[in-house]
Order: sequence, then structure tokens, then C-alpha cells
Amino acid sequence: MSLEPIPPPSGLSRLGRTGAIVAVVILAGIAVVGSASYLGRQVGGALGDNAGNAAPVDVEPGQEVDIVIPAGASAQDISVILAARGVVRSATEFEIAVRSAGAASSLRAGTYELVTGMTPADVLEVLQAGPVADTLRVTIREGLRVTEIVEVLADQTGLDEADFYSALTDGSVTTSLRDFPSDPVPGDWEGLLFPDTYDFSRSASAASILQRLSSTMEQRVSGVDWSAAEEAGLDVYEGVVLASLIESEVRVAEERSLVASVIYNRLEEGMLLQIDATVLYALDTRLPQDFDREVDSPFNTYMFSGLPPTPIAAPGLAALEAAAAPEDSDYFYYVLSAEDGSHTFSTTLDEHNAAVRQAREEGILP
Repeated sequence: MSLEPIPPPSGLSRLGRTGAIVAVVILAGIAVVGSASYLGRQVGGALGDNAGNAAPVDVEPGQEVDIVIPAGASAQDISVILAARGVVRSATEFEIAVRSAGAASSLRAGTYELVTGMTPADVLEVLQAGPVADTLRVTIREGLRVTEIVEVLADQTGLDEADFYSALTDGSVTTSLRDFPSDPVPGDWEGLLFPDTYDFSRSASAASILQRLSSTMEQRVSGVDWSAAEEAGLDVYEGVVLASLIESEVRVAEERSLVASVIYNRLEEGMLLQIDATVLYALDTRLPQDFDREVDSPFNTYMFSGLPPTPIAAPGLAALEAAAAPEDSDYFYYVLSAEDGSHTFSTTLDEHNAAVRQAREEGILP
């Protein structure tokens, strides 16, 4: 294949070609200027008349500045914002760093506390990590009592326990799940604060935090179908009480509805519930060695029939659902029978006593 010179297109003189090139350059210049002008107007609208200027800003390094990166901002937009506040020396340098790292799509919107005179690499690392939210994350485990919930909240928020107890008793926190006595005590709130993981503002008050837990419990309870409980003669609050017994007694998830069936069956027959967790609650302990079935308390289900007067712990959603939909069974007894927390369920007292003896022989029970 020979390399022959390509003749100029017919009808296009050297002068014409030169004019065309100039025209292309001019049009390209107009496009660049137009794009820069548009960017300047967009960023400038948020930061001021001079925000679109990508030239280095004469700012003393080390000064703290709050930078807002808007959602949907491009790497070019962010570069101009940073340069306009003196965080980086120039928009161009930062944009080059972003493109070199292939990080254009990983810069996160939000409010940042930065300092002037940072290197592009340092700023890039911060913007990829994302803003530090001014919130606290608090986890309330299922089965905690009100006193334990208050302890967790106070420990993780820095607020005084007294502030939480005051909010529970002075009417600052409300619920639709029960009526309170005229002079309520913190225990009246047992079982009405939903266990979950929450994000709270660092400036949140004790009352607003507790109201969030209370409102969440209302929402979870309202989302459960309580028709089976109502057919058995229980109202919704009593359903929550029953759910707290399940939460306190069950460690193996599959057994929740079976334990619920035992409670329903015993209530229907007028039998004492004889639930150990209620006795421990009456004694204000969690230690099995402190168990005393002779304690004189309405929470002692070895002594008093029916459900205890309030929940004994904060039930989670699974316990609420089990309380509302018990298994259809003939069981009236259960006993701890394995180290994983599972139980043996029995229909008759003789079967139950045999299961108790076996659990003791295997060292599961003392």
C-alpha cells in the first residue's frame, strides 16, 4: 500500500481552511466559557458572587470552615466549592486528584467540618468517608426492664437518669396502650418502650427520646392482629403483658408460639401460670439463685392467678406476634431441658415431672 499525499478538498482554499479552523476554535472557546459561566452561576448562587472563581483564594491555612456539599453535585462543582472557601489551593488541582483516583462517583453529600489549606488527597479521603452525623445511635435490647432501659439511655446519651424518670412520671411522655394512675411511677411504663436501634439527635431531650420509644411500641402493637387474644378475653394491653412473659422465658425463637399456647391454655383452665420470670421480677433480680416462690407480690404467678398487673419486660416484635397468634396445642407445662435454652413441653403433670427429673439428671436444672 503506497502513501500518497491527500489532495485538498475541492473548492476549499487555504484561506478557507484557515477560516474554518479559526471558527472551530472560537466556537470551542464559546462552549468552554459558556460551561464555566454556567458552573459559576450554579455554585455562585449558593456561595456568593465570587464562588465560581476557580483561582486560588488567599486564606490563612488551618482555619476551620463548614462546607456543604449538595446532593447531586459533580466533582467539578465540588472542586469549585472547596477552592472558593480556601479548603484546597485550586479547583483544578482537586479535580485532577478526583479523576486520578477514579473517585468522582464516591464523593458524598453532606455538611463537613474542614480546614483551609488541606491537600487534595486529604480532602478526597474525607469526602469519600462521608460527613460525621450529629446523631447518637442507641440500641435497646429485647427483654430489658424500664430501669435497665433508663440506664442504657443515660449511659449512651449523657443525660441524667433523673431526667428520664421525671419524663416518665410528669406526663411528658404519652401512650395510648394503657391508662395511668393519677400518681404514676416508672414501673407503670414497663413493657411500653419498644426495644430497637434508634438514631437520636445529640440535642434530643430525655422526654423526646422516651416518646420515640413509646410511639414505636404503639406502632408495632397496632400492626399486630390481636383478634385471637380478644377472642380469649384479653385486651391489647394484656396481650403486651403476655408478650413480655414470652420475651422473658424464651431463648429459642421457634418456641415462642408454644410458650404462648401454654399460657393461653392455663388461663383458659384457671390454672396458676407459675412462670419463674414473674417471681424474679417481683424480687427485682435476675439471679435464679434468688428465686423465692413465697414472695408476696401480685407479680408472683405461683401465688396469684391470671396475668401479672403489668408487663415484666420490653417485648420485641416477635414476642408480640407470638402473643397474638399462639400455637394450637394441648400443652400445659414446659421445663428447661437443654443448654441452648430449649424446653420440653408436656400435656400432663406426670409427663412434666418426668421431664423435670431428666433435666436434673442431665445437670440442666439444679
